[in-house]
Amino acid sequence: MEYVSNKTNIAKRIARFFESGSVVNLGIGLPTQVANYIPEGVTVVLQSENGFLGLGPAPEKGKEDKDLTNAGGQPVTILPGGMCFDSATSFGIIRGGHVDYTVLGVLEVDQKGNLANYKIPGKMVPGMGGAIDLVVGAKVVIAATLHFEKNGGTKLKRECSLPLTAREQVNYVVTDVGFFEIKDNKYILKEVFAPYTTDFVVEKTDADIEIADDCQQVEI
Repeated sequence: MEYVSNKTNIAKRIARFFESGSVVNLGIGLPTQVANYIPEGVTVVLQSENGFLGLGPAPEKGKEDKDLTNAGGQPVTILPGGMCFDSATSFGIIRGGHVDYTVLGVLEVDQKGNLANYKIPGKMVPGMGGAIDLVVGAKVVIAATLHFEKNGGTKLKRECSLPLTAREQVNYVVTDVGFFEIKDNKYILKEVFAPYTTDFVVEKTDADIEIADDCQQVEI
């Protein structure tokens, strides 16, 4: 079976996690796309670590406001009732345990729930930033990533080889081939995304995977 990367599937599936009233932090890059797929009837409060509560979908092209950007510098919108504040307040919210879900991109994630998402060997990096606070402070941590690396390996590992952002903090992983829970030091495959199959996921992923009893192939 041929693999074709699909970031939209990841964002759409993660958006179905949330319940109305949840406070959700979306990390830089792929996770920001989740805001565009929040189901109708579900109202969440999106938080950005640079000091916003109440973010909305990405603005239409040509309607960007240079004074409204998320932590990655990308243009955002803010919904009625939204607010902005300084970084001290923002990290007080995060470290105080007031964020229900955080969604982060990863370089690697492993079956123990370890996360590596900030350092690429041989490249200058500013450090792990607010991710270390988010993965420890949020109630539920969701890793969002393409399933495969450019070299053909998978980003889901038995053990991370890159420097860790945090240890044993990831609860769920959503890739473009499936949805996994991390439990008892292994991946539990909860859903596989069509056209892929459970056999494809197990064969192509170099890690310990258990198929949940109620695992189904789903259309995203």
